[in-house]
Amino acid sequence: MREHRDEVRAAWRRAAGLAADIIQNSGRIRGAVDQVLADTVGEELVLTPKPNLSRLGYDANETVEFVKLVKEWWKKRAWNPRECDFRGKFTLPQMIDMALRADVVFGEAVGVLSYFPISQRRRYGIVSGTKLCLMSPTTLVQDTNEFVGLYQGVIHDPNGRPVAYRFEERQDGILTKRDHPAYDANGRQVVVHVFDPMAPTDVRGISRLASAIRKHIQHEVLVDATIQTQILQTIFGIALTSPEPSKEAFEAIEALPDDSEIRTDFIDYFQAALDRAAEGKISISGDPKVSHLAPGEDLKFLTSGTPGPQFLPVSAELSRDMARALGITYGGLTMDNTSATYSSVNMDNASIWPIVTRRRSRVASPFCQAYYESGLDEEIGEGRIPFKGGYEAFAANRDDVLWTLWNGPAKPTADDGKSAKAATERLVNGTSTFEAECAERGLDPEEVFESRKYWHDRFVAAGLPSPFVARNGGAPDNNAAAEEEPAKKAA
Repeated sequence: MREHRDEVRAAWRRAAGLAADIIQNSGRIRGAVDQVLADTVGEELVLTPKPNLSRLGYDANETVEFVKLVKEWWKKRAWNPRECDFRGKFTLPQMIDMALRADVVFGEAVGVLSYFPISQRRRYGIVSGTKLCLMSPTTLVQDTNEFVGLYQGVIHDPNGRPVAYRFEERQDGILTKRDHPAYDANGRQVVVHVFDPMAPTDVRGISRLASAIRKHIQHEVLVDATIQTQILQTIFGIALTSPEPSKEAFEAIEALPDDSEIRTDFIDYFQAALDRAAEGKISISGDPKVSHLAPGEDLKFLTSGTPGPQFLPVSAELSRDMARALGITYGGLTMDNTSATYSSVNMDNASIWPIVTRRRSRVASPFCQAYYESGLDEEIGEGRIPFKGGYEAFAANRDDVLWTLWNGPAKPTADDGKSAKAATERLVNGTSTFEAECAERGLDPEEVFESRKYWHDRFVAAGLPSPFVARNGGAPDNNAAAEEEPAKKAA
């Protein structure tokens, strides 16, 4: 057996080409990829900084104020394409979407962090110099030379660590190869390369659709054959039967002597029938019409025999295979929830949600984190965000300052009421935390707290009852009452 990275190298281009073709030409798979983006990122990944600043002289209130400054900076920066994108075209959430699409098609996503000097920033009228340039994985060359540590475009040191990436770039219409270092002289990340490895020696990823390409083609053939057969059966599913003689009968009539009276009678009869048929017609079109039939003729409309009883089970089986490869539910791929129940939907969400959060942390978050680290480094270094001890203190404690979490959209639920009640029970029983419940819904706990405090104070100041004050003796739980009623009757 060969190493897995050799298998990836051999199949990378073909798998990526087929996957790209399938997504571009299949609304079903294109929609499934959009579902992957919606589950993983939603509108955007929410920044939740978790800095440990106690060693740097920050108390709790000062830490909260620092986090507020960082969040305000991030929201403005991430949604301004001129400030965050090297090309000045896309917001950071858009680049994350493209990275996820690349992960589905190519099995990997890659970007390069660059820095614009002050002179270049003045030219564009922008403030920040840190820029993320998202690259197509096809620009990361497939060159391999293990004598110098180069394998499939990635240059490694003797310990197997990536030190540079070789890209094929277009300059003035000419393709040239250029090496970008993995990290700069200060240890800051330059190239962001994310993929889902299968073996410890893997260097590149492979399309997530690679294992589902055959099933997709089989499903397309099944649907095409079914539709074509049904069309043929619908168009030609009409039979006109007649008791008139067949070809052999006409040949027997022709064999009769010319002076035979019976021969003349037969010819006259059929001539009259043909004249009558010429006057009438059977038309199956946009304006269907059936005229008078000849005596003894019978017009039958045949029912279509396609699709057969096995079509739906086979189609569903192929769809489940594709949904599993993409990391979404069967309902998310097919939009078919005819046989779904509350329990089945919950089980689907319970099994697929860890895959969604894993994809968020392994593919989407690294791009946000890489830009966040370099961008905040620049903001503190140039004094736009104040920091105790200055840049030297920040550089000496980078890991403590830059630790953060990235939250995505809320976990889907089949019944919001039951989910909200379960969250309340967990908080009341002490089996969960406010932070965990906010993260489950894709919310930042600090922002939720500040918003609740702000609106509570406004309600109280206006003399209105605050919706954030727990009330006892409220309306009874209808579900609980319904469950207790049979017990009372039995008693």
